Amino acid sequence: MKRGFVLFLLVGFLIMAFPSLSPAPLIYQPGEGWTYEPVGGTGKWQRTRAKDQFEVAQAAFDKKSYGLALKAARRVLSVWPLSDYAPQAQYLMGRCYEATGQDEKAFKEYQKVLEKQPKFSSYQDILERQTAITDRFLAGKWFKLWGYIPFFPSMERTAGMYEKIVKNGPYSEAAP
Repeated sequence: MKRGFVLFLLVGFLIMAFPSLSPAPLIYQPGEGWTYEPVGGTGKWQRTRAKDQFEVAQAAFDKKSYGLALKAARRVLSVWPLSDYAPQAQYLMGRCYEATGQDEKAFKEYQKVLEKQPKFSSYQDILERQTAITDRFLAGKWFKLWGYIPFFPSMERTAGMYEKIVKNGPYSEAAP
């Protein structure tokens, strides 16, 4: 018993003596909250201006690095929610979710863009993307619980998605 206690104290001392060897992947920044940074990736994707941050997100999307694009676009929305790049970042988040097969999340992100920015330049494109997503659910794609667990197709939820499309653009090409 005494030997185990001494070993425990020795390990505790070593951990306390060499704290620089242990990585800190969770970083807290006031006003932004907690972010996860993998070991070795010390925020090379973070920028100090909304335009620069959006450019990082767009470049990552173009390289098909959807995780980084989501993180960078989410940062644009959290740090600069009223900037001119916020609707574009929201649209880019929807595109990332759609590219990774998370259609429900993509539909919701597109819906946020349409509700917050009704004069967005890609309004018609968003309506077409929402229609394509809803058509996939109408064809039998399963909804997911909590975004991960496949659940049965639901015609009620699909009809609700169609209602949102018609409400967003009643005179658009997507409404009929």
